[in-house]
Amino acid sequence: MKFTKLVPNIFYEDLKDGLELFVNCLQFTIGYNDLDSQEPCCVVQKDELSVFLFQNKEFALKDRPEIRLHTDNIEEAYAVIARSHPQFLHPNLNRVTRRPWDAKEFALRDKTDVCVIIQQWC
Repeated sequence: MKFTKLVPNIFYEDLKDGLELFVNCLQFTIGYNDLDSQEPCCVVQKDELSVFLFQNKEFALKDRPEIRLHTDNIEEAYAVIARSHPQFLHPNLNRVTRRPWDAKEFALRDKTDVCVIIQQWC
């Protein structure tokens, strides 16, 4: 058995909040687009990564996920995001920090409490 990609589903009460984080801040692009339907959704993509974003108030209220994105240049990622979208820096991890598990990390949090940790293994 072989798997090639993990694609998380993230639910938003208003899909515009997800697009602000993933497209505007993290520079993903919209691949699959069903934004104008009664139940808007889309797949955002960057490099080999994909995330399925859904607009669904019921599910958005039930779960606020935390996901990790690995990078090989965390300082560059931090500089770009801190300059362009500092409002997304998580108050508990708002700068690149070496963690006890030997990774450098900083975190983002959108206004709906979706958390994205950017990580580089040391």
